[in-house]
Amino acid sequence: MRRQHVLLSGLLGAAILATSPGFAQKGLPVDNIDARKHPNLAAAQQLSDQAYRKIVAAQQANEWDMDGHAEKAKELLEQVNMHLKQAALAANKNPR
Repeated sequence: MRRQHVLLSGLLGAAILATSPGFAQKGLPVDNIDARKHPNLAAAQQLSDQAYRKIVAAQQANEWDMDGHAEKAKELLEQVNMHLKQAALAANKNPR
C-alpha cells in the first residue's frame, strides 16, 4: 500500500512538472522570470538552469551510472525553478 502511494505520488508530481509552463518538454528549466522586475529571482533561476545542465553533463561523462542521485537532483532543480517562478508571480501581487 505504501509503495503504491509513493509511486502514485511520484507519477502525479512528474505529470504536474511535465505540464508546467516553466519547463520545456525535455524537463530542462527555462528562464521565464522578468529580470527587470525581479533581478535576484531571475539570477537564481539562471543559476538553477546552469546547475541542471552541469548535472546532465556529469551524467553523460559518467555514463549515467549515479545510482539515481543525479536524476533526483535534476528533479529538485525543476521544483526550484517552479517555486522561483511562483515567488515572482506572488511578488507581482504586492505593489511597492
